[in-house]
Amino acid sequence: MLIVADNLNILDPEIARAVDTENPEPIQRCVRRCIDSGARAIDINSGPLLRRPEQDFTFLVEAVQAVTTLPLFLDTANPGAIEAGLAVCRNPAVINGFSLEPAKLEEILPLSVAYDTDIIGYLLDVRSRVPMERDEMMATAVALFGAYRESGGDPSRLIIDPVITPLSWEDGIRRNRSVIHLIQSLSDLLGESVRTVAGLSNLATGSIPNEKKAAVETAFLPMLAAAGLDMVLMNVHRRNTVQTAKAVNAMMGDGVFSWAEL
Repeated sequence: MLIVADNLNILDPEIARAVDTENPEPIQRCVRRCIDSGARAIDINSGPLLRRPEQDFTFLVEAVQAVTTLPLFLDTANPGAIEAGLAVCRNPAVINGFSLEPAKLEEILPLSVAYDTDIIGYLLDVRSRVPMERDEMMATAVALFGAYRESGGDPSRLIIDPVITPLSWEDGIRRNRSVIHLIQSLSDLLGESVRTVAGLSNLATGSIPNEKKAAVETAFLPMLAAAGLDMVLMNVHRRNTVQTAKAVNAMMGDGVFSWAEL
C-alpha cells in the first residue's frame, strides 16, 4: 500500500495563514515532517478556496514540490484550482477527486483525460451521499466506472475510493465491512483491474483520544490490506498506524522480508 499523508490541510490554522500570506516555510516544514514519518505521497487538501482559488492552489503545489518529488494528491472541489495545480505540477499528480455529482462529472472528471492524470472516484451518489447498503455501493461503483469510461478515461488511471465512514454512525461497522467486500470484488464487478484508495482517518472523527483512534486504525488497516487496498490516506504522525502499514507492506511484498523496512 502506498502511504499518503493527509496532514497538509487548510483547516490547520498555521497552514491557512501560510497560504493567506504566501509563506511557503510552514507548508514545507509540514511536508518534511510527513516524509520523515513515512509518507510516500502527499495529499494537498486546500478546501474549496473560494477567494483566489487558482492563485492559492498554484502556490501550494509550488511550495510542496520545491521540497519533494513524491506524488501529489490535488485535493480540492474547485475545478479551476485543480487545473491551475496540474498546469504547474512537475511531480506525479493525482486528482482528488470526482463523484457522480453532475458538476464534478462535468468540470473535474474531464481534467483527468486532458492532463493524462490519475484521478480518484468517490463512491457517492448524484447528491454526494454515501450509499449505505452493499448492493447500492456496488451499483454506484458500476455507475462511476461507466461515467469514467464515457469520458474517455483509461481504466489504469482510475482509483476508486469506497469511502470509509465513521464507526460512530449508526451503521458504521456494518458499512465498513461492506467496504472490505467491495475492495475484494471490485475487479470482478467491473471486469477491469482498478486501483483503490481509502481514507483511514474517517474511522474516528471528532474529539476522540488519539490512542483510541490509533487502536481502530491499526485493527482495520490489515483488513484493508488483505482485501487488496492499493493506497491509504492517513495521519502519518500516528506512529503505531504507520508501523502497522510498514509491517503489512513488508509481509505482503514479493521480495525477501527485511526487518529494516520497519
